[in-house]
Amino acid sequence: MVNKPWRILPRPLLETVLNNHAQHHRVHQPLIFHGPRGVGKTTLILERLLGEWNKGPHLTGYVDFAECIKDHHPQHGESFPWASWSNCPKPALSDCRTKLEECLESMAYQGVKLGSISSQQIFSTLNKWHGLSTALRRIIGKAALSDKVSKSVLWDRAVFAQSARYNANEIDGVLSLGEKAKSLSIEEASYYKEAVVALRLAKEVIKVQHGWRANAIAHLNRTGGFSRSLANSCTDWPCLLLELLSEAAEIDHFQPKLVINNIEVLRNAILKDEESSVSGPMYHDGLIWRIIALGANEKSLPVIFVTSDSYYSYRAYLDFGFIDIFISRENFGWTVQEAQLHMVDDYFSNSEWRIIAEVLGPNPRHLFELYALKQSNYHGKIMIDKSMTFEDIVDAYLAYLQLNVVNPAMDKALELLQKFAADARSGKITEDRLRFGAPWRHPPQKDDATMRFEWAKIQLMDFLQSLVKAGFGFNYLADWSLEIFEDPAAVALIEVGLLYASRDPSFIRPVSRGIERCLVRWLVQERIQMSYKNMVQYRWQRFIRGRSYRHLLLQLGYK
Repeated sequence: MVNKPWRILPRPLLETVLNNHAQHHRVHQPLIFHGPRGVGKTTLILERLLGEWNKGPHLTGYVDFAECIKDHHPQHGESFPWASWSNCPKPALSDCRTKLEECLESMAYQGVKLGSISSQQIFSTLNKWHGLSTALRRIIGKAALSDKVSKSVLWDRAVFAQSARYNANEIDGVLSLGEKAKSLSIEEASYYKEAVVALRLAKEVIKVQHGWRANAIAHLNRTGGFSRSLANSCTDWPCLLLELLSEAAEIDHFQPKLVINNIEVLRNAILKDEESSVSGPMYHDGLIWRIIALGANEKSLPVIFVTSDSYYSYRAYLDFGFIDIFISRENFGWTVQEAQLHMVDDYFSNSEWRIIAEVLGPNPRHLFELYALKQSNYHGKIMIDKSMTFEDIVDAYLAYLQLNVVNPAMDKALELLQKFAADARSGKITEDRLRFGAPWRHPPQKDDATMRFEWAKIQLMDFLQSLVKAGFGFNYLADWSLEIFEDPAAVALIEVGLLYASRDPSFIRPVSRGIERCLVRWLVQERIQMSYKNMVQYRWQRFIRGRSYRHLLLQLGYK
């Protein structure tokens, strides 16, 4: 049995594309790096690119919002979930905000240390978007100041007042100057310290102004409304830091960039204090809107969003304006031939590879987990019995995927469909989505949980059966089939991470062949357990969906 350490293999073309974007000091558009789960996006960023993006004048901030989900992240000794992050416990929005702000603040301090960000620059940027007089007077605490005092004078006095709160060692620690501080002249040391104090003063000003809106934000959260100004108020501090860093970017001296991994976690974060911020989805949208605006109007530092949520492959581009609002880079992992070239002989034999390619496909995470299982004691116990083969290891791995990944995700999808039925009954679903001919047009009209559950299961089974007949894939753009996104069953399976809607080519399909097999197993098992009454309803749904999707699924038969 081969016992070879797992290697992180280069992907020259993809790495070149990402490097070309990151090497610019300022760009017009953020980049979304997306693709199905398990194809190695996070590994590529952390193991191959991030080190190079922190050499010389380059400085890269890395924020992984999934670290806030402590039960499912390697940072806390766990492993990434196979299905979507939306199936995991949702983190607090405050934790995600803190993680983003701390990263940007540390980058800004590096800019101060290099002399690229000064107190005057902070004042100019802050004054461009915020009225400062009242907030500065409150911070200074001197009501006797004349109303004719200019903002710049108020700023200087506020910086001086703030300086008294910090000792020299604290500021040296923030800048990590150490012994270097002793070699600086008095003027240089004063310049650095003034910039640090100014940065903290700017945060205090934004905090004061945000406090004035606390009641309005609380009312917005209670009523479920929308306000662009209040959403912007909650993102003022990170966006001010992004603008400062973008203005300070200079080729071959200071080239900051920002990588945000698992951006979809922010979209699903829970708000625990209704006065502190707008909701997670509104905060997510407000932050991305302002990053887009900064790039379009003045250019911003390179921002890369990394995600496995297929919402960002197509739908996000429309929600945020138009199809080219972001730069799109999609990663599907290896083809079967590429995976065979990398895996055979070093990790698997030819006979083993034929089984893997047929059952699981070339998904890198499948290959890594199967190799780890092969190297474990479980493999040794199986090999003692000569009647057991490598196929038994694959079967054990498939059983793991079925029980720990697909079945829980399908339970979550059923919950989403039941919620759709409840929303339709209460009038929250628009009539356009319940138009004539839609298979999901008639959810239960009674407030009966059992009926909703049975309806949801029939819808899910019916959709999977149609997907099987279509060869587990269909093109939602080439055939003008965007109505698929109105189907609650399709939306639920995409949201729980079992299906992925790619951008180019625009196919909806299971994230891997292994997941595909588990979906079929779930369908077969549910059909075996179906009662006669539900079987009649199921066949009627098959007839309706066949007529509704005839041009989309049953007749096209895409593969």
